[in-house]
Amino acid sequence: MPVTPAQKSAVEEVISALLAAHAPRGKRLLCSMFMDLVDRKEWPEYYEIIPEPRCLNNIRDGVEKGRYREASDVYTDLSLVFWNAIFYNETGSQIVNDAESLKKVLEAEWKKRAVLPTVRASPPPSSPQKVHVVLVENAKRAGPPSSSIKVATGPTTAFTPAATSLAAPTPILPSAPAATSTRPSATPAIPSAAITRVNSTQPSFSYSKPVPIQLSTTQRMPTPDMDVDIMSTDAEGGGDDGPSIGTERDPESEAIVKQLEKGLPRWSGFGDRGWMEEATPDRLIEIVHAIKSHKDVIGNRLSVALESLSEETTIPHLGFTTPLSLKLIDNKVRSKNYTSAKEFDVDMARLFLKGRRWYDPATESYGHVLLLQRLYQSLTSEHPLPGPPYLSSTNFASLRAGPGTAKPVHGPDAEGVPGVTSHRVSTKDRTFVDEVHYKGWSVKLADWLHLSNPDDPSRPIIGQVFRCWVSDEPMKKGQAGVTVSWYFRPEQTFHPSNRKFWEGEVFKTSHFADHPLEDIIEKIACQFTARHIRGRPRPPYWYPGFPLYVCDSRYNDRDRVFVRIKNWNSCVPEEVRKSEEFMPIYPFETTVFPIRLPSPFLTKGPKSNAKLPGGVVQVSEQQPSVDPDDPYGTKKRVRRTGDAGPNKGLYLGGTAQSTSTLPAGGYNTYQPTNPSYQPNPQRSRPDRSIVTAASGSAVVSSNIEVEKLPPETTKHFDRDPETNELLWFAAPPLNMARAPKAKHSLEYLHFVATKRKRQGTGGHDDEEMDLDDVGNPAKRPHTTVPPTVTEMMRKVFLDMSAGT
Repeated sequence: MPVTPAQKSAVEEVISALLAAHAPRGKRLLCSMFMDLVDRKEWPEYYEIIPEPRCLNNIRDGVEKGRYREASDVYTDLSLVFWNAIFYNETGSQIVNDAESLKKVLEAEWKKRAVLPTVRASPPPSSPQKVHVVLVENAKRAGPPSSSIKVATGPTTAFTPAATSLAAPTPILPSAPAATSTRPSATPAIPSAAITRVNSTQPSFSYSKPVPIQLSTTQRMPTPDMDVDIMSTDAEGGGDDGPSIGTERDPESEAIVKQLEKGLPRWSGFGDRGWMEEATPDRLIEIVHAIKSHKDVIGNRLSVALESLSEETTIPHLGFTTPLSLKLIDNKVRSKNYTSAKEFDVDMARLFLKGRRWYDPATESYGHVLLLQRLYQSLTSEHPLPGPPYLSSTNFASLRAGPGTAKPVHGPDAEGVPGVTSHRVSTKDRTFVDEVHYKGWSVKLADWLHLSNPDDPSRPIIGQVFRCWVSDEPMKKGQAGVTVSWYFRPEQTFHPSNRKFWEGEVFKTSHFADHPLEDIIEKIACQFTARHIRGRPRPPYWYPGFPLYVCDSRYNDRDRVFVRIKNWNSCVPEEVRKSEEFMPIYPFETTVFPIRLPSPFLTKGPKSNAKLPGGVVQVSEQQPSVDPDDPYGTKKRVRRTGDAGPNKGLYLGGTAQSTSTLPAGGYNTYQPTNPSYQPNPQRSRPDRSIVTAASGSAVVSSNIEVEKLPPETTKHFDRDPETNELLWFAAPPLNMARAPKAKHSLEYLHFVATKRKRQGTGGHDDEEMDLDDVGNPAKRPHTTVPPTVTEMMRKVFLDMSAGT
């Protein structure tokens, strides 16, 4: 029986009640742990144990899109969310308590609505509670297991509510395995039904490893519920599977990189300058309380990302090994054990550094750490934020927009937030200095930085310092800052769907922005491709463990095109150009290329890419490009043949054939609206370029090695007059029809007839010269078109026939 409109409305009300359920104490949402699926790459054992993973977001989308046949199917999936969590996690853990509470809410809300069918209160047949019982009974009948694994068990440590990135899943199961870990999940979405931390010193026991969950017909219980599988976990992009985001580097290259980095000097830690000088003990308590109690718009505490960190410092390349956690700092502050404000400031900087290295970049927890760091730096500045509460529409960043949302500097009609960046370094109301110091960092000309991003804290702005300055403005007198050149990430650009990116690739832009020191997150490094494939930067430009990026091209966000960089000196400050001392490298034994990744908008995951500022663009056949020697786009030229990504060839770009069919999914698409970007509508000639003859740029860039013909060979071939591309003909020229003779207009023929009539009647004409020599044909010889081969052969055949 299909779901009626009344039942659909009632089901939506039940889901809304689940999403609105709060903890008995406080405003923590109970559903936050069950919104998205567990990352399959991070926790593959979860999908071995749980037969049918479910999450609230997928179920809600399925109801909205009408993928359910019966209302009871919705209840089965909703109950599976909580039965899975109860089975997978330890009894008494926070997530199990939340799952049991929400299961009670589900049962109560469902019974309140008479239009909904009556459902069972026991676990559904596809739940792990029922499935693993069948497997255990079969295993007992089959005999003792042939292999076993051990899993740590025992009491769990304290679990913090409203966690957004938590410890690795550690199930306590009668007949199912799991992996133990103490590192929090680095997935961008909140795991559903995942997670409890387990002490590594607990006793262990063994049990057989279950086979993949695929029940046969003899194992199914006699109920129609087992055959219901209306909504797939990956339907409509809601699942966790998807195209791989890259390939692993070959073992030999990986060994070369690790061997070099193993012998590089280690970072000694923060410096002695740029720290907070004075602060009372009460002020330190207020700062720590502000960090611990800060919440997002839905009421989740962001400090959970810091509280989840282990006290032991086991992460390499941190510059310190002493135990450190937010709880230790809080206790030390409240007991007034800090001897100076600088000592407290150093511990907080180390804590944020530990969080940045613990979580993977671009994840939700990583963004929470950076947002709290920016809040802390605002509270410890000379002009702290008013509060509490501490509110900001820019995630406490000083700028109003970041890469991808700021208006292009040379696009008066372009979209974006205006007045954020400029196309040059400003010199007004400031005094330039050689170096500035902030929170133990010494920042000077040509250094690379992570800066706070107002749009997405998990993706900090990447910039190279072009000037260090101290403000002379009356309102900002004495405040120091830096002027940086922005580099865009792939997800902040519009690019063809077939473009490939280096791992960690960024793009030089024409944006220059002024940032106060409070925007500085950390020092990083960025290498241009020619050096990145040959080695790693020497200290003090880079240390192992620091973020490292690679740049291969410029990006023009006004025209949304990429241009391969040929002159690297134009990308760095003038003072360090052609300097051998600027970012020297420790060389590899041989050239090592980074792995290549597809567009971030073509990968499916638990978190949608809809909020990213970039997108996939369908490139026209003659999209204009930018001259490498003209970074601001003042001159236009036609794009030549090249490579669809960062490799040794040129940039092919996207063609109408290669991008006409794009995969459907959750990524942004952009259709060029500027008429200058569109191909000539009057051009109807077939495309005879070599690239098209080889089945398109997508095939050429991925499966065929492209080699450039030498000039002495290409000069013998014809080129397209509009694109200057080499033309390719698969056969000799065909016998073409003879071009028609020129025809005159009626006005011109009337003029000639009138003139001849006047001359024939003896009329006098002041013009002694016939401009077109119509009256004297001898002055202009007639031109004849040579006969074609067919005409000549026909004439010879007729002559031979007449002779015979």
